[in-house]
Amino acid sequence: MADALATITRRKGFGMITIRADLERAGDAIAEAAGLPIPQAICITRDGSRSLGWMSPDELLLLLPVAETARAVQALEQALTGEHALVADVSDARAVFDITGPHAGDVIAKLCPADPDALPRDGLRRTRAAQTAVAFWHIGNGFRMIGFRSTADYLDRILNNAATPGSQLAPG
Repeated sequence: MADALATITRRKGFGMITIRADLERAGDAIAEAAGLPIPQAICITRDGSRSLGWMSPDELLLLLPVAETARAVQALEQALTGEHALVADVSDARAVFDITGPHAGDVIAKLCPADPDALPRDGLRRTRAAQTAVAFWHIGNGFRMIGFRSTADYLDRILNNAATPGSQLAPG
């Protein structure tokens, strides 16, 4: 959309794995199997095509290329043998959007009770976009947002509406 505040792109090709476990006890095993360090609370760690986000005190979300998902699930399940843990492929349950451009933060700020520009570069924020649960974090020149696939069309509409040309937030 010409002159839009940001470009909204629905992304495909991500595998997503929810990992629930006692992160104090199993963190080293998870980190080794995931190939990423365990993030601090409300943060995300990244290395190339993989990201590991803190979702709650006992939950992480691993994002990776979809072709690597089955192998990663197997590695995580093996690493967590003997632990009270859950490893679940949630790739089909989530939708991913990139919000990029100079006013990407304004687009998110219109929809979420959060200040995206105050988010640290390694921060991950779980919140709501209008009426649906989402999480977002920084990427390059914008943000990546995930939500439930069942609300993907709604998210697409509200993100594009919030990016309408001429609708930037007033300074202040």
